[in-house]
Amino acid sequence: MAIESFGLYLVITNPVTSYEACTEAAVKAGLRYVQLRMKRALRENILATAKNMRSITRGSSTLFILNDDPELAVEAEADGVHVGQDDMPVPHVRQHFPSLRIVGLSTHNPLQAKAAEPLKPDYCGVGPLYATPTKEIPDPALGPEQAGAIIRAAPFTTVAIGGINEENMGAVRKAGAINFAVVRPVCHAANPFDAIRRLQECWLTSL
Repeated sequence: MAIESFGLYLVITNPVTSYEACTEAAVKAGLRYVQLRMKRALRENILATAKNMRSITRGSSTLFILNDDPELAVEAEADGVHVGQDDMPVPHVRQHFPSLRIVGLSTHNPLQAKAAEPLKPDYCGVGPLYATPTKEIPDPALGPEQAGAIIRAAPFTTVAIGGINEENMGAVRKAGAINFAVVRPVCHAANPFDAIRRLQECWLTSL
């Protein structure tokens, strides 16, 4: 599997602007991936938001990923789905939902990352690097050194995630991260595009 380097992967959760505004900013900034993550929302609300995001990303270079639910991802005509350790296994997603071009997987420790190798996900999230409030039951923080070791050993594309911001990005990149995901630095920003551009510039100059 080829290892891709694309920088910022945007996960959109509870934005202060709107899901659509953040998606428009992601497309404008040329991000490779934008993911919709709406925990505990009604299915119809997730689908409506997903369809709006799909309409914004359609025809662009930005791939639209839906979190957790491959059936809903297909219904929204998403490019792919991101699943966790307790969601549908990657091979089952590929078997039952072949229209999904991208299947991403969350990993939280070296054992999970090693177990992901034969599953051949399109990418794996590695984290959390730092403590983050975006999950109700967070996994233990890895820290940049342990996350970097997982990333360097992985034969597939990886995305470092969890509490990454402009202040700690240098340590994350120096530890070996090739791509990184954020939620709050963009979703809590009044101007999502400006926030994305700052993160991209910081990433490029952090080595």
